[in-house]
Order: sequence, then structure tokens, then C-alpha cells
Amino acid sequence: MRTFDYSFLNNGLLPASLVNLTANISALKTMAGVRKEEYAQIFTKLEAVAKVQSIKSSNAIEGIVTSDERIAAIVNQNSAPLNHNEAEIAGYRDALNEIHLGFAHIDFRQRDILRLHEIMMSITGYEYGGQYKTDDNVILEVDVDGNRRVRFRPTSAEDTPGAMEQLELAYLAARDDANINQLLLIPCVILDFLCIHPFRDGNGRMSRLLSLLLLYKNGYDAGKYVSFEEQISNYKAYYYEALRQSSAGWNEGENSYFPFIENFLSTLYMCYKELDKRFAVVNGKRITKKARIEATVLNSLTPLSKAEICKILPDVSPTTVEAVLGAMVRNGVIKRIGTLRAARYIKCGDLE
Repeated sequence: MRTFDYSFLNNGLLPASLVNLTANISALKTMAGVRKEEYAQIFTKLEAVAKVQSIKSSNAIEGIVTSDERIAAIVNQNSAPLNHNEAEIAGYRDALNEIHLGFAHIDFRQRDILRLHEIMMSITGYEYGGQYKTDDNVILEVDVDGNRRVRFRPTSAEDTPGAMEQLELAYLAARDDANINQLLLIPCVILDFLCIHPFRDGNGRMSRLLSLLLLYKNGYDAGKYVSFEEQISNYKAYYYEALRQSSAGWNEGENSYFPFIENFLSTLYMCYKELDKRFAVVNGKRITKKARIEATVLNSLTPLSKAEICKILPDVSPTTVEAVLGAMVRNGVIKRIGTLRAARYIKCGDLE
């Protein structure tokens, strides 16, 4: 059986790029913490938006989709699921809510992992929710011609309970080692979870839930306000390539965790950078929606469309964005380039 040893994270020979990423994330985390105390209402709105994006994106990665209108209705519990896909989405909603509300009382222990899986699978009616797989599974790869091949053989069903026990114990031991950076440890544990592939179904979605759980428990909660799952979905080709590289040789204990660590940390860094961008910069003044829109345009080095501004500030309505942009154009603060849907906006003087 594969053994788990994270002592390499304490050997002082880590790539400089990873050390720099952790330092940058920690600095952005500090800034976000200061803002959250002062502007709790904005963060509450961002959390509601990010929750919808997370539930949509994590399921979409696995091909579980429905319309944006139905996603919103399910997330806000305004409608019961109408089909199997929507039942899967509702289950993820419930598991994510469990983590958002109770992460302080949930840990990376088998009993909690099994319970989260049971919650996630409960609405679909699967009898194997909250249970480890009973048959061996494989991870297949399909080429452009439709030919299938086995890309990876996870831990056997027989060895899965023992492997999960060893993973739990290894994580708890490394977590208590003051010389190991938790930001480096978390992606290692998530990679090992994915390589064990302990469940018959739902392993990918569980890996993202567990990622959020461990990040939240260590104070890295950007994923509450900018969807961590959406960032993975947006760059999933890079995610799968990092997973492929880091799982190569895993069964023999010869794999390198570094590609997956770098991808994981880059995803978290993007969340913090997006949060920083959405929280636009207004020196010493109360941050109103109008001020955030103004700062977003004025601080951009490139022209922005209304749609891009709405994406940066998802809690602000398109109507408000349009009104503020119109006023800024009339006042000569910004200029409009193009017309109708092609219109973009930039600070006056930047293109002269």
C-alpha cells in the first residue's frame, strides 16, 4: 500500500516560485482580512454571488449542467430539483453550505469526509453515498479519435479504507509540524485523495469541497468570495495537466507534488487577486458601489467593457454600472471607445 510522507515540505529545498507564491498569497490574505472587518456588507454580497458560481462550476467540470436560472433557483432553495443533474447540483449545494457554516467543527478525518460525501449524494438517492467504493475504478483518457485508454489506476477498493486512514494520520501529523507551511501541505493531501479515488462517484467534487475546507480552516477564505471552483473551471486544461504530471509514478511513490502544488496555489492566488480587483481601491473613503465602479475603470491600464466591469463587480447591477459609466463619460473623466455592445471605457488621456 502507498505510504504518505510530507516531510519533504520541511527540507528547505522547495522551488523559489512556490515560496514566492505563498508569500504573495499571505500578503493579499492580510489585506482582505482588513477590508472584511470594515466592509462586511460587501463581502456578504460577494459570498452569495460566489456560492452560485462555485456550485455551477464544480458540477460543470464533471459535465453536470443546467441553466443559470435553474442554478440560481436551486442554490437559493426556491425550487426543488427537476432532474438528475439538478439533484447532483442540490447535493453539492448542501455539502458546500455545510462547509461554509461549520468548517470550524469539520476536519480532514474519515468520518467527516464520509459524511460530506453522504450529504453531497443524498438528494440523488444513491445508496453508496457516504461509503467507500466496493469495486476497483480506473481513470480513463479519450483521444481525438474516441479511443479510450487507462491513464491512471487508483488505489484498489480493498486497500482504500487503509489508505484513507494513513492519509488522515499523515495529514494530522504534518499539520502539527510548525516547520511545514500549510499552504504547501493542503494541495499534497488533495492530490493524494484524488489518486486514492476513494468513492465510486463524486471524487472530483469532493476534492474541491475538501480543498475549501482545509483552506478555510487555515484562514484562507478567498474562495468564499471569489469562486475557487470557477477559477479551476476557467483554466481546467492547466489543472488536468498538473494533475497528470503529479500523479505520474504515484503508485510507486515516485511522483512529484510540485506541479499540482503550483497549480493549486496559482488558483488561490487568482482568487485573492480577483477579490482585490473587485474591492476596488478608494483611498480612505467609504467604498460605495459608485466609487468601486469609478475606481475599477480609472485603475485599469486597458479599456474595459460594461460586461467586464460587471464580472469584476458581480454584486453590482448592470443598470448601476451603466449609469455610473454614463455620468463619467459626460463629466469627461473617461472616454467611450466603440458603440453598443462593443463599447469600452478608459480614463481620459490613457490613449492619447
